[in-house]
Amino acid sequence: MMSAKIRVLVVDDSALMRKLLTNVLSEDADIDVVGTAPDPFVAREQIKTLNPDVVTLDIEMPHMNGIEFLRKIMELRPTPVVMISTLTQVGAEITLEALEIGAIDFVAKPVDAAAVLQLGDELIPKVKAAARSRLLRRGTPQQRPTVRKVNQAPSNKIIAIGASTGGVEALKAVLMLLPADVPPVVITQHMPERFTAAFARRLDSECRMRVHEAAHDQLVERGNVYIAPGGHHLELARRGPNLHCSLNTGPLVSGHRPSVDVLFNSVARIAAPQAVGVILTGMGRDGAQGLLAMRKAGCLTLGQDEATALIYGMPRAAFEIGAVQSQHGLFDLPEAILAACSSTKASPSLATIGHS
Repeated sequence: MMSAKIRVLVVDDSALMRKLLTNVLSEDADIDVVGTAPDPFVAREQIKTLNPDVVTLDIEMPHMNGIEFLRKIMELRPTPVVMISTLTQVGAEITLEALEIGAIDFVAKPVDAAAVLQLGDELIPKVKAAARSRLLRRGTPQQRPTVRKVNQAPSNKIIAIGASTGGVEALKAVLMLLPADVPPVVITQHMPERFTAAFARRLDSECRMRVHEAAHDQLVERGNVYIAPGGHHLELARRGPNLHCSLNTGPLVSGHRPSVDVLFNSVARIAAPQAVGVILTGMGRDGAQGLLAMRKAGCLTLGQDEATALIYGMPRAAFEIGAVQSQHGLFDLPEAILAACSSTKASPSLATIGHS
């Protein structure tokens, strides 16, 4: 537990949004909004004098846009930043760029009264997570190893990955080091609608394999990655000998839709023991029980370690209940995944795994 309040600086060109964000954050006893700024020039001086723990940053501002200012923050005075984004395609693209630059997370600007009422439920936990994040432990390209050649993975293998806060950077780091003919990969990343499509497009342009926002009944094939669309659970389904993506808009699970637990549980039912489960950075417990189900079904399961996870919440929850067979640093995970795909061994000591 933190002994002092989290000091937050709110940066937004709209006086109304500054007041709204200040009021929402001030409702939490652990947060102190120490200042507000209408543009990056004022914000720069405020950061120097107020030394905030977290900055909330609007993407679109006068004089210097949020992306340019974020780059300067990360270069000159690295500080945890939560972006305030618009729910548009352009907003999604810019937000994903911000996350790659170093922003911890983002929330969407409220578009109606209902969204205003729900803003605190999303923003407050993300600000608290940002204050606890390991901002300075992020990897650099120079730290990324080259994956050693491993035996060709069996054609019936499938890889399931779950992530949340910090997942944009972590997923890119993992996928960039996997080969073009990787066994099929299904992913649930906590992200709203529009953002998952933009995320898939960015990854598809940079990775060796094809990356898609998953579509209902889409065939799951080697050399392809399928990302759960925002607002939809992604599950595996079997049609004869083939695997397909199955989407639904059922209730929130573990507080999320898409939910990592939903994906992992479906993989345990449909593809065990040929599947490999991986849980990456994120706050909360989503994915822990589903990964445990995968391991109990004989799948090999991996987790991101504490030293490299931006937020060690989801990997910790899975590790503590025995769902994770082995933990690895972010840039060691691709090789561990391929080695697990090449293995013919099932997850050992199932009888000793923690209870669900």
